[in-house]
Parts: sequence; structure tokens; C-alpha cells
Amino acid sequence: MTRTLELPNGDTVTSDDVFLYNDYPYRVVFPGDDESPNEDAKYEFWLSPLHWGGGEMDIPFREREALVEQWGPESRGTLTESEWEGWLREARGDDRFGDDELDALARELPTSDSGLVTRLRRTLGF
Repeated sequence: MTRTLELPNGDTVTSDDVFLYNDYPYRVVFPGDDESPNEDAKYEFWLSPLHWGGGEMDIPFREREALVEQWGPESRGTLTESEWEGWLREARGDDRFGDDELDALARELPTSDSGLVTRLRRTLGF
């Protein structure tokens, strides 16, 4: 059975879903998942940043209520393909993000231009 988490905005996500939390793409990780940072299950789940995840950047939560308290105006939950494309466009002009990081995110985000041809065009500068 696939484990799910209901985000504070009402979206329900699995470990495969990407969502916007505090203006960055994240996935949820549950104890026992292959990428789970801690097998002792003292946390109910972790939020793992899409690019920097699997380490010190993961945010552990003991219960969902703590996520509700930390859910800010920059958190929107799951986005459509066009919304992720818009987020990437805006992030390209933001000094907090490097080109390598955004290129890696573009390959992972569910966008309509995440295919091989688009990646080749981007790499070649077209």
C-alpha cells in the first residue's frame, strides 16, 4: 500500500509526487522508504528537497500538525506542468539558485518540456 500525506492545502501526495514547500520543490519521505534518512521511525515523515535531498537538508516532522504550523505563504502544494515551468522561469532570475541546480531541477520536475529533445536543446543553448 502506498503511503500518503495530506498537505495543509488539501493536496494528497506520495513519495513520487513533487510539491512546492517554502518556494522550493520537495518530496515526502516516510520511515522505511529506500531514501529514508533514519530507520528508527522517531519521525512520521521528512520533506526532502528535490535537488539537495537525502541528507542534512531534509526536514523531519514528528507529526503532520508541525507541518501545518510551518506551512507558509510560499508553500502551494502540487503544481501543474505549466505552473512548474513558470516557477523555473522565475527561479532563473533569482540569485539564490545556480544554473546547475536549476538544470537538475528541470530534469526532475513534471513539466511538458522535460523530454530528451528539450534537454539537448537547453544544453546546446537553443
